[in-house]
Amino acid sequence: MTGVLRVLCVALLAATLLALAEPALAGLGQPSPWQLGLQQPASPVMHDVVWFHDLLLWIITAIVGLVLLLLVVVTVRFNARANPTPSRTTHNTLVEVVWTVVPVIILVMIAVPSFRIMFTQLNTPQADVTVKATGKQWFWSYAYPDQGKFEFDSLMVPDTDLKPGQPRLLSVDNEMVVPVGKVVRVQVTGADVIHAFAVPSFGIKIDAVPGRLNETWFKAEREGVYYGQCSELCGKDHAFMPIAVRVVSEQAFTAWAEDAKKKYAETPAPVPAAITVAATAPTAD
Repeated sequence: MTGVLRVLCVALLAATLLALAEPALAGLGQPSPWQLGLQQPASPVMHDVVWFHDLLLWIITAIVGLVLLLLVVVTVRFNARANPTPSRTTHNTLVEVVWTVVPVIILVMIAVPSFRIMFTQLNTPQADVTVKATGKQWFWSYAYPDQGKFEFDSLMVPDTDLKPGQPRLLSVDNEMVVPVGKVVRVQVTGADVIHAFAVPSFGIKIDAVPGRLNETWFKAEREGVYYGQCSELCGKDHAFMPIAVRVVSEQAFTAWAEDAKKKYAETPAPVPAAITVAATAPTAD
């Protein structure tokens, strides 16, 4: 009995500390101080993920509450003092049926929406925009094969160069830009080691593996800037390769793509000096 009271006191103290900490609701597109829960969803897939998370939270809370109640009942009613002559019952058909059938029902309740969400995530619809994201040590490169085959690097903004409103460790110099309300297919690969492309508000996370082209998708519902990070331990600067996706109107995206074609236009690689000298040197007779 003393052990149960100790556990209850610890749980009550933890709940009090959480209440005093004033946890905040999760923000949209980036983490919030004292955040409680997932980031606000900004895509249909993330809406499903949040709903499924909440469902699991209710189920696991009910299971933990039931187990705690059973422990308290057993401790109080069946200790040596309250029950000096223990029962010698070895089987109870009803109890055995219940503890077999109920877990099966719970697992089915979890499995059905889980498979549905997984199918939605893996089944890419007809894409309106394709972006190829390449993970490198330690930054991301983005290519737009449908908008002119230009490519640019996206590096984290140092603390000394941050502007007002830019979150630390998440802001980048060149953001990935996509149109709102359009299906964006993201092809992901790695140039050196395994990275992972993850943007929580869109509900996407996929490995960037060298020599392999993985694929995911999202459809942003609102304009704004949405942040993510590499989610695979990839080296000493793993924590410093953020992802920033700017969602704009279709007209703004078209204008940006035209400017990007000029700004990030591919230029011929310079010919090494050694090759130039060798090509122009006179040949011996």
